[in-house]
Amino acid sequence: MALIAMGSLLIIAPAKSEEKAASADEPERWSVLLTYGEDACPESTEGEIVVCAHQPESERYRIPKAVREQEREEEAQYATSWTAQFQNHEDEARLGRPNSCSAVGTNGFTGCQAAFLRDWFAQRNTDSAEK
Repeated sequence: MALIAMGSLLIIAPAKSEEKAASADEPERWSVLLTYGEDACPESTEGEIVVCAHQPESERYRIPKAVREQEREEEAQYATSWTAQFQNHEDEARLGRPNSCSAVGTNGFTGCQAAFLRDWFAQRNTDSAEK
């Protein structure tokens, strides 16, 4: 029984020593940098790996491309005027208010005539714009 235990320890011991040797070879720190124009990449030191990406000089003081594209997407999302955005929010919020012409909210039935008039004015404005 003791021989079996000694044999299993001998098998496990070399594996652990190999793991320690492999971890000693790995660097302690990684640095990923952007350099612009003719700037040199800094030298790496012992225990550190430095990775540099070179960009043209014209990109030095610009907002990063990923952020610029994100701003364009946000602008496209809100391409309508503030007046139109306000009107859309007003129409959505009207359902729960008094005079809303719905079964929801207080006095919901009293707003039906106002809703008909709003629709009539909107239709009249679009018809006159088409002519």
